[in-house]
Amino acid sequence: MQRIIYACLLGLMAQMTFADTTLNVGYLRVDVPRPPVLSNLDPIPENNGLAGAQTALEDNLTTGKFLGQTYTLVAATVADGDDPLIAATQMLAATSYLILDAPAPIILAIADLPQAQGALLFNASAGDVSLRDGDCRTNLFHSLPSDAMRTDALAQVLVQKRWTDLVMIAGTFPADTAYAEAIRRSLTKFGLRLSAEKTWDADADMRRTASQEIPLFTQDFGDYDALILADELHDFGRYVLYNTWQARPIVGSEGLSAQTWSPVIEQWGAAQLQGRFTDQHSRNMTSLDYAAWAAMRTLGEAVARTNSTDPKTLRDYILSDAFELAGFKGRALTYRPWNGQLRQPIAIAHPRALVAQAPLEGFLHQTNELDSLGLDRPESKCEAFQ
Repeated sequence: MQRIIYACLLGLMAQMTFADTTLNVGYLRVDVPRPPVLSNLDPIPENNGLAGAQTALEDNLTTGKFLGQTYTLVAATVADGDDPLIAATQMLAATSYLILDAPAPIILAIADLPQAQGALLFNASAGDVSLRDGDCRTNLFHSLPSDAMRTDALAQVLVQKRWTDLVMIAGTFPADTAYAEAIRRSLTKFGLRLSAEKTWDADADMRRTASQEIPLFTQDFGDYDALILADELHDFGRYVLYNTWQARPIVGSEGLSAQTWSPVIEQWGAAQLQGRFTDQHSRNMTSLDYAAWAAMRTLGEAVARTNSTDPKTLRDYILSDAFELAGFKGRALTYRPWNGQLRQPIAIAHPRALVAQAPLEGFLHQTNELDSLGLDRPESKCEAFQ
């Protein structure tokens, strides 16, 4: 009997080892002109995002060689002015799996393409809450945290530190206004409020005059516990630090920030992931890189566990209780079955160190503490996943 069982096990292992499984993945980036900003000290890497997917590809291939599974990654960039739907249609003719680096309206248009029905798409770049809410799509997953997840994480820190008298300066770019709106929602959610707000409308050269302009701009805030900056393009915020009328903490887009990924995260094997990334690309991993890495690794984990490349099989597994992704954040990452959002801790960090990781201790949830960040099931208007 033992010999029969042993023979069966050997046969099963042979089937797993020599299975011929290949998953082809497309990475589609849509170039969007970046508005001019006051400083170019932090240029955006040419391969931002794609480098993360490439690192995950190597991780998938390392595991796949033991299981007879192969992965390929094909990347395309849509230049400003070209039609991204044409490029997406061409990619979908070759693969049912796309990682998307594009603005929310374009991601939504791609998800609605006839060729995308039955495919699996991963949003790695757009934090818009609407994509996880009323505009969700059954074929669209989100490896990037929503804006609400990041601002909820920041709000938890404000509550913990008892910084309750808050003011905000918001930029005028769409990303700034979206972040500011997410901040307002998060403060309300956790019982906080803004005592004052201002819109950044100065056109002076802050590189030379910040020490004169910023104190005057912030003087009428009076006293407060912390100043929130909504400057997602990193335009003016860097000049606000240490120049305010009151010497108070700066949080939000600058200073103490809620981030998907930061090179200062060193625990839970994160330093090893960052090391592999740096060896391959000679720079630090960004949040977009991490989101693309998580999307590619999600597919690798699903294929490894199911030995399938069928989109429905992989989708069902990814949304099941059996799926877990080791994301180097101290907890196993899973997907919310009501809107396709990847649950994940959010780092609260400044440029030199990790300060905390949300959800913070004491912020409880009836089923999963990670669901205290962003849209919870009762709040979500997403019907596509029902």
